[in-house]
Amino acid sequence: MALKNLKSIILHGKRFVYVVVIAIACLLFTFNLSWAATEAKHYTDLQFPPLADVKLPNHERYELNNGMVVYLMEDHQLPLVSGSVIVRTGYRLEPGNQVGLASLVGTVMRTGGTKKHSPDALNQILEQRAAAVETGIGGTSGGASFNALREDLNTVFGLFAEVIREPVFAQDKLDLAKTQQKGQIARRNDKPDSIASREFNKLIYGKDSPYARTTEYATLDNISREDLIKFYQQYFHPNNMILGIVGDFDPQQMKSLIQAKFGDWQKNPQIATNKLPKVSQANSGGVFFVNQPQLTQSNILIGHLGGQFNSSDYPALDVLNGVLNGFGGRLFNEIRSRQGLAYSVYGAWSARYDYPGVFIAGGQTRSDATVQFVKAIQAEVKRIQAKPVSAKELAFAKESTLNSFVFNFQDPGQTLSRLMRYEYYGYPADFLFRYRRTVEATTAADVQRVAQKYLQPDKLVTLVVGNQKAINPPLTRLAAQIIPLDVTIPGSPRSQAKK
Repeated sequence: MALKNLKSIILHGKRFVYVVVIAIACLLFTFNLSWAATEAKHYTDLQFPPLADVKLPNHERYELNNGMVVYLMEDHQLPLVSGSVIVRTGYRLEPGNQVGLASLVGTVMRTGGTKKHSPDALNQILEQRAAAVETGIGGTSGGASFNALREDLNTVFGLFAEVIREPVFAQDKLDLAKTQQKGQIARRNDKPDSIASREFNKLIYGKDSPYARTTEYATLDNISREDLIKFYQQYFHPNNMILGIVGDFDPQQMKSLIQAKFGDWQKNPQIATNKLPKVSQANSGGVFFVNQPQLTQSNILIGHLGGQFNSSDYPALDVLNGVLNGFGGRLFNEIRSRQGLAYSVYGAWSARYDYPGVFIAGGQTRSDATVQFVKAIQAEVKRIQAKPVSAKELAFAKESTLNSFVFNFQDPGQTLSRLMRYEYYGYPADFLFRYRRTVEATTAADVQRVAQKYLQPDKLVTLVVGNQKAINPPLTRLAAQIIPLDVTIPGSPRSQAKK
């Protein structure tokens, strides 16, 4: 309990320091602003210094003899140490008839305990030290993480290594995780925005695509404990992961600890590079509708297949995002402020690291404004293609993009995470710096060029989740054929009643 209180004091102390710093900064800013106001007649006349250069903190990268890549980054501000591993796996690699398998592996690795510690014993040791060890598997990667006070590093790091190397996948914890997932399936149509997001991915990638398929009762029933062990054994090997540690540690002692816990783990020479699923747009345009009679507004998503971060045009596309999106962007100004069609509206080129993302726009609007909302977004997509953005819009978008850039480096842990991610996906370590230079050089002509090249109004897929009777004028004002989508959950009482 004393140690837990100590960590609480440390964390609250850090918050107190932040509060003091922010308060001082506000006073200085107010003073400077008051002084500047005597010189400037309008807020646009205020002059601010350019963004400072961002530099990577000192860090070390090396490899163990078994192929595990290790990053170390010291941060002695607080007596805390955290770390994580990225594993080359993901639910996109699970069999189509066992959707949910990877997620179960990521969950039960931690909840099921290890060969040396039962789940309860593991939880008790960590709770006594106000520490944490977590695991999980997402779409394109898996991972594990830990957080601990420096004095507890040896103990917590040992448990972290155990969870990664010696999970037992206890049957009762698997049963519990499957029950929890089935509960999520039963509730997945409770929120209209969740329906829209899920069904939109299916319309773009295809319902059977690993980037869009959903866990069902039947796919969970196909999964056994042996399947979890097999999936784990296929991907969890030292030469298939990257480990990163950041915090208050001695580098030589940390290296010795890593060697002691992971150095004797044998590599798997048979690991092959996974072939990533092919991606193509499943529907080339069209208007789709999910009827939800209880709704008083429509949830709308509009878009098409997009691209990746490593495109040479991504920085210009991100500036284009700044023109369209956010407070002061065209969609906000036109659709929210001028036409009053929605409280929130958005649109962005949303890229991914190693497979195509999407261009997506949307928001929520009242039922009787649905058609007008869709047409307004379509008009803005065409308008940004038709002529160059103004100098004011370009400056605003570039400034917003570059100002948000600095938040990628708020603390060493954030920076280390990016370095690991770039290596994982095969990006250069200086990717963000190249990105910044290209954003700074982006012109209005560049924004128009990428808008014309990448935005495809004729391939926009439109999805509306709303109340069919309340939508007036009807959706047939958008297209002659409106394609209804059935979101009934397979295996649910309702789906059984329809048979």
